[in-house]
Amino acid sequence: MRRQDFHYALPERLIAQHPLAERTASRLLYVPAAAPLQDRSFTDLPSLLRPGDLLVLNDTRVIRARLRGRRASGGRVEALIERLQGEYTALVQLRGGKSLKPGAAVTFAGGGQQVVATLGEVVGEFRQLRFDRPVRDWLDTIGQLPLPPYITRQAGNDDENRYQTVYGQRPGAVAAPTAGLHFDAPLLERLRGLGVQIGQVTLHVGAGTFKPVRVEDLHAHRMHAEWLDVSPEVCAQVAATHARGGRVVAVGTTVVRALESAAADGALAPFVGETRLFITPGYRFRVVDALITNFHLPESTLLMLVCAFGGYEAVMAAYRHAVSSEYRFFSYGDAMLLERTPCR
Repeated sequence: MRRQDFHYALPERLIAQHPLAERTASRLLYVPAAAPLQDRSFTDLPSLLRPGDLLVLNDTRVIRARLRGRRASGGRVEALIERLQGEYTALVQLRGGKSLKPGAAVTFAGGGQQVVATLGEVVGEFRQLRFDRPVRDWLDTIGQLPLPPYITRQAGNDDENRYQTVYGQRPGAVAAPTAGLHFDAPLLERLRGLGVQIGQVTLHVGAGTFKPVRVEDLHAHRMHAEWLDVSPEVCAQVAATHARGGRVVAVGTTVVRALESAAADGALAPFVGETRLFITPGYRFRVVDALITNFHLPESTLLMLVCAFGGYEAVMAAYRHAVSSEYRFFSYGDAMLLERTPCR
């Protein structure tokens, strides 16, 4: 398939710029494996899951990854951390510093603190920065929350809470695993009370998640790398779920990518490291049976993954329905629940 196969027309007014007052207040488009679409509410989720299902969450937390600073000449520089590489080092998207050579210094400041970074090598579309202090020591003070590029406003106090999941524990993402933003603690407790099991993986979402596909032939696209951790515990939960006839329900494309990456050799096994897995129609899923996800950008790798999971025709028809029904799109938007048929 080609990039243009994943295009759809989206009115700008449907791009959600703010979260709803309540996390669970979103709409939910239910896409069954062999039945018509259903317009539901996210609070209907307990009636759509079954006792014995395993709901798998991504427990990453968004870091304050946007940095504003100045070069030695006084010119402004903005850095968006793609991912941390170590205690002192990060890969970043750099604006205002394209002409800077390796070894040049950039000063970032905020909240009464200051940190100096030295530019390292070019790594693909990113630059390496080495800071003079451990990143964790100052990032929460100097850094700013990085809202997605399609949200056309500055991050506010409300975003500090609402652009995080209620269960996020492991800092490292520079974009939220947005399907999880719909859950609050009472809903999770209600699901547990109904017999739905809960498992967790970690995938630190990188800024590359917003990277557009620039080639028509999808085979020529090089997927961005993201770090993940699939534990022995969640592998055991998946095995027990399938043994009892339950479903593995991924909360977000990041969970799909983590679990399927850990099953790349044919069977799910513990895995810690980076993945460049690019899922497109024709991929045979090994682990995930149902998917909760938000609505994704046209021609994006995330939409391609969802089409692979739910079937190209069914998913694109669901997107057309969502547009005509004026669902809210992208990070702060509404959600879908898709079931996978055995042949997909």
